[in-house]
Amino acid sequence: MSVSPLAGKPVPQSKLVDVPKLVTAYYSEVPDPTIPEQRVSFGTSGHRGSSFDKSFNEWHILAISQAICLYRKKNQIDGPLFLGIDTHALSTPAYVSALEVFAANNIEVMLAENDEYTPTPVISHAILTYNKNRKSHLADGVVITPSHNPPNAGGFKYNPPNGGPADQTITNWIQDKANEILKGKLSEVKRISIDQALKASTTHRFNYIDSYVSDLGNVLDMDVIRRSKIKLGVDPLGGAGVHYWKVIADRYKIDLTVVNELIDPTFSFMTVDWDGQVRMDPSSVYAMTGLIGMKEKFDVAFACDTDHDRHGIVTKKQGLLPPNHFLSVAIQYLFQHRTHWHPEAMVGKTVVSSQMIDRVTAKLGRKLYEVPAGFKWFVDGLFDGSLAFGGEESAGASFVRLDGSTWTTDKDGIILALLAAEITAKMGKDPGELYQELTKELGNPIYDRFEAAANPAQKEALKRLSPDQIHQTQLAGEKIQAILTHAPGNDASIGGIKVIAENGWFAARPSGTENIYKIYVESFLGEAHMKRILTEAQAMVDEVLPKEKK
Repeated sequence: MSVSPLAGKPVPQSKLVDVPKLVTAYYSEVPDPTIPEQRVSFGTSGHRGSSFDKSFNEWHILAISQAICLYRKKNQIDGPLFLGIDTHALSTPAYVSALEVFAANNIEVMLAENDEYTPTPVISHAILTYNKNRKSHLADGVVITPSHNPPNAGGFKYNPPNGGPADQTITNWIQDKANEILKGKLSEVKRISIDQALKASTTHRFNYIDSYVSDLGNVLDMDVIRRSKIKLGVDPLGGAGVHYWKVIADRYKIDLTVVNELIDPTFSFMTVDWDGQVRMDPSSVYAMTGLIGMKEKFDVAFACDTDHDRHGIVTKKQGLLPPNHFLSVAIQYLFQHRTHWHPEAMVGKTVVSSQMIDRVTAKLGRKLYEVPAGFKWFVDGLFDGSLAFGGEESAGASFVRLDGSTWTTDKDGIILALLAAEITAKMGKDPGELYQELTKELGNPIYDRFEAAANPAQKEALKRLSPDQIHQTQLAGEKIQAILTHAPGNDASIGGIKVIAENGWFAARPSGTENIYKIYVESFLGEAHMKRILTEAQAMVDEVLPKEKK
């Protein structure tokens, strides 16, 4: 992947999104449902797009919101709907459109007090808290966010009563119904004005900040952080949790400095990501240049993305920790210091996460639950208690409360960030130092992700590969131990292939949006071995993909 010359530098004026034009396009442009790129499309994190591309416009949100109302009615979900938004420019217009539809359909909607922004995990927490011990009149929720994506993007996610990202059965139903509504030129949509919607008897205000923050002591050891007096820094990256951090610091009397409290829909305060885009990604060294530059000021520092469901951890010596490093340390620490967790509760990871997690889990004597990419695969386990931790290589994770009961079933960047503080306070070493200790005992893996070109036919073939199409018996000089097309944890298709040897592995999966496939590679034998795995991985995959017609 070629790195932009702008990467890690302040955003130039020419790269800033024109917010008035973006919002105008949201209301003025009408999508054509016969064009695939302009239809409603629910990926792993809801519907996303940009009003400039006619992929996230008012018509989409009206159609999706009405489809959700119909889905609720069909499934007898008649409790409150918790509604949250992030700080992207398109989030507030979409919030207005959605509320106009929800109110017209007599949905009880819970809006944030003072029109506060609301992180994704806070919505999950609110749903689960409301539904606890209930069998009927269950709540669900919507979060309007495109996560860490660029400022011109919009996103719309639905969380059913289990509090987590909706599974594919649900999203397919909502997607298909919304496209049917688009095709019918919104004739099925019930809608009232925003003034009427705000005054409706079904519209309520809810103190999300207090509900979430006051409960943090039940999932983290906030006392040990307070007593340690360690210096903490946080950069909310202009996201939905920007006003949560000071409340957390005041409530628990911890030494936490918010290094940036700006909210700006152009995100002009960011540094440019690897590809020249503005992206609020806390796992990117380029997007995190600002906080990394402050690492000496704090014992440990952290950031979250725009909807605060992802985390980034910065330490004095290591700088920004790769997500796999922190997940490994978090698992090692949590399963040794949460004495009330169920002894059979498993560790959840995605198939493209580091094998260091496998080694840590084996050392702990715990069972590993390995699933395809996407946090939705952890929802049921976190909900029923069979999983105590679920994490993915893209810096998204959550874990259960101190007593082993459910905290959230969606990614929670806030508790992972504060966990870095708890670990540092309790162990007297930061997560970077603890990871180095793990490598001395369990090996020092080198992990990377690469991209290779693939046309639509090749991407489809990669999705449908079977293990018997791979004829090689060795990977980079080692015997191949397993070839997977389905995840070991739940036997769900991984949408690609994973090839495993004793000291290295690769996985290849097609991109959902670009004509490329992604190759994840890891070696416990060094850089040269990793490069050899990459070369052989590309050769293996290319051998079984259909050739380009000349």
